[in-house]
Amino acid sequence: MENGPVSCLPTTPKMSKAKKVIEEALENQNPELDLADKGVVSFEEMPGLIDMHNITRITLSHNKIQKVPPGIANLTQLEMLNLFNNHIEELPVSLSSMPKLRILNVGMNRLDSLPRGFGAFAVLEVLDLTYNNLSETSLPGNFFMLETLRALYLGDNDFETIPPEIGQLKNLQILVLRENDLIDIPKEIGYLPRLRELHIQANRLTVLPPELGNLDLFGNKSVLRMDFNPWVAPIADQLQVGVSHVIDYIRSETYRYLHNRHIAARGPPPPKLNDKTRKISRNRQYS
Repeated sequence: MENGPVSCLPTTPKMSKAKKVIEEALENQNPELDLADKGVVSFEEMPGLIDMHNITRITLSHNKIQKVPPGIANLTQLEMLNLFNNHIEELPVSLSSMPKLRILNVGMNRLDSLPRGFGAFAVLEVLDLTYNNLSETSLPGNFFMLETLRALYLGDNDFETIPPEIGQLKNLQILVLRENDLIDIPKEIGYLPRLRELHIQANRLTVLPPELGNLDLFGNKSVLRMDFNPWVAPIADQLQVGVSHVIDYIRSETYRYLHNRHIAARGPPPPKLNDKTRKISRNRQYS
């Protein structure tokens, strides 16, 4: 006797809140699915989800999902996937093959690394990786090939440096690096022509690359946040007056000279001030 095709997501007799929402969406041909805070632990509790080929938006935030199945890539019409605040430790390689995904939120999970080939998304515009356990060693080789990216959220991770390849993200408008362990930032950020928001507060930064003076961070919709860093005295003094004064200062020849001297004589980096051992993202025990 031949077996029929096997679903990548086995069904379960458990009738969950999520299952009810999915059944209603199937019945009404609703392209948007809101499954936030439904107590979901596994995709197995959501039979039929992977077969919803018309679905364009899925919200699964504030659940307890531990694993994302490779079959998620079957949703070829999906434009937005929100998995914020779950228990996810790894993502499937297949995720980056989704042809229409524009927004991916996997913030506040337990990611230590990203899968190989992660930079292959065709049209991804917003990527939120906030509050995980990522560092410069977590990024696959093609990460900065995400040329369509407009917003990148890497706040509250473990980065000490950012690779210079970030300069390849020519469409980037928002870059959030707050609350990491950054001891410097690459000059290539200063060559991102569309960047209008830069968040670097609460790191271990002492100086800024003079190239940051290239950025237009003065407009009404522009934002530069840089508080709570152990800046050298000249930058700290300018910051007391205002961020615009910092930008004017780092554009000066005086600062370029000071910066070069500081880099040449640099000693050990400032100590880490944030104890991240108690972060929720470090927890591997599931309730």
